[in-house]
Amino acid sequence: MEIPLAIFKQALDYATNNSDKFIEALGQHLLLVAVPLAIGLVLGLPLGLLCSRSRMVSTVFINGFNALRVIPSLAILFVAIPYLGLTFQSAAIALTLLVLPPILIGTDVAFRSIEPTILEAAKGMGMAPLQVLWLVEIPLALPVIVAGVKTATVEVIASATLAAFIGAGGLGSFIVLGFALYDQAILLVGAIPVAVLALMAEVSLIALQRYLQPAVKPSP
Repeated sequence: MEIPLAIFKQALDYATNNSDKFIEALGQHLLLVAVPLAIGLVLGLPLGLLCSRSRMVSTVFINGFNALRVIPSLAILFVAIPYLGLTFQSAAIALTLLVLPPILIGTDVAFRSIEPTILEAAKGMGMAPLQVLWLVEIPLALPVIVAGVKTATVEVIASATLAAFIGAGGLGSFIVLGFALYDQAILLVGAIPVAVLALMAEVSLIALQRYLQPAVKPSP
C-alpha cells in the first residue's frame, strides 16, 4: 500500500513540532546501538580469533551464540526484565546477544580464510608470531571482519526499535505510539530515521571494506 505524500508532510511537521522529543529519542537510539556494538566488538573480536585457532572452541562458541540468536530479541528483552527491570541494561543485553554472532563468525572466517602459504612465507622471513598477527593476518582479515561488523551494525540499528516495548526509549517509541494511535505519520517519525541510519551504516561500512581490501595487481 502506497503512503500518501501528505502523511510524510504530517510526519515532518510532527518531528519539527516535537523536536526535543525527537532529538532525545535519536540520542537514546544511537546509545542503544553504540553500547551493544562496542561490547560485541570487545568480546567478539578476541573470541573470533580464538575460535580460528581451535576447531573445538569454534564449535562451542559459534553454536552457542547461534542458538541464542534463534531466540527473538523481544523474548530476550522480556526475560531480562525480572532481573534488570524496564531499563536500558535489559535492552543492551538483548542487543549484545544479537550483535555477537556476526562479529564472532566474521572474525573466525576472516582468519581461517588466510592462505597458509602466506603465513609460512612470513614466518620464513623471521617474523615472530605477534608480528605475523599484526603485520600479516590482521590486515588480510580486516575486510571480512568489517563485513561481519556491518551485518551486526545494521541488525542492531533495526532491532533497537524493540527497546521501546520495555520503556528503554529510542526511535522505536514513535513506532509504538504510532501503532497505539493508528497514526501512520507518528509511526514514520520513528521508522524513516531508523531506515536512514541503517542505510548510512551499510554504505559507510561497505566503503570501508572496499578500502581495506588488498589491491590485486594484474599479472604481467
